[in-house]
Amino acid sequence: MKIYNTKKGIIINHDEQFFLSNETNWDTYINRQYLFQKVSGEIEDLKADGTLATAINTDLLPPIANQEVWASGVTYFRSRTARIEESKDAGGGTFYDRVYTADRPELFFKAPAHRTVGSGDKVRIRKDSKWNVPEPELTLFICSAGTIEGYTIGNDMSSRDIEGENPLYLPQAKSYNGSAAIGPCLFVPEKPINPETTIGIEIIRDDVVIFGETIAISQMKRKHTELASWLFREIDFNYGVYLMTGTGIIPADEFTLHIGDIINITIEGIGTLSNTVTS
Repeated sequence: MKIYNTKKGIIINHDEQFFLSNETNWDTYINRQYLFQKVSGEIEDLKADGTLATAINTDLLPPIANQEVWASGVTYFRSRTARIEESKDAGGGTFYDRVYTADRPELFFKAPAHRTVGSGDKVRIRKDSKWNVPEPELTLFICSAGTIEGYTIGNDMSSRDIEGENPLYLPQAKSYNGSAAIGPCLFVPEKPINPETTIGIEIIRDDVVIFGETIAISQMKRKHTELASWLFREIDFNYGVYLMTGTGIIPADEFTLHIGDIINITIEGIGTLSNTVTS
């Protein structure tokens, strides 16, 4: 089941049929426990409408209203290695090795809703950064009760040179206007997502794919429920929260994004999050 936030309203795609919800408030609609069961019950009283498929392409909005976006770091071995390398000259490399093996995960605030863009929108690279990469991430939707109710695709845009200069610069490397993208929908399965689900990315420059890679989410060191539990230990989220779960795909050190690059991130069962890079 996929739930889309659109200018026409909340559209549900289930079993290849499309339904327009009677509910118009995105926060109210998604911030519920047992979301799959509740939406399944709702569509029994709705009439399928095939024309709604067009609205998903023409009137799509980011799947967010008043939710915050948070992120997890060093959850894949590849991420651990990359962050050790980028920070070793600043003396911070061992921090990332230690957090990879620690009980407590790295969690940080990524973006409020108004700094988050959806599929088809533009992501940004900082004007004061020279080394920028996208980070393709499975993103959890956790309702205010602390349970994982759905999934989406996240792009955690990152300025690697700023973070590498000093680990204390992480907020500046990660949080700025247009640094977070999620979408295209909220995927709400009956059971937790299959761990062998793959995340794929391609970066297109001048109509040529200059980078592409895939990884299974089973390569993640930490469990999704573990990350959610730590996030909710001392924070309340009245509207629920999105949590990016880290990346295992990082381009080579000589790579950096350019203005005009197209970033396509695909996760099986969810779809593709597509964004163009601007400054």
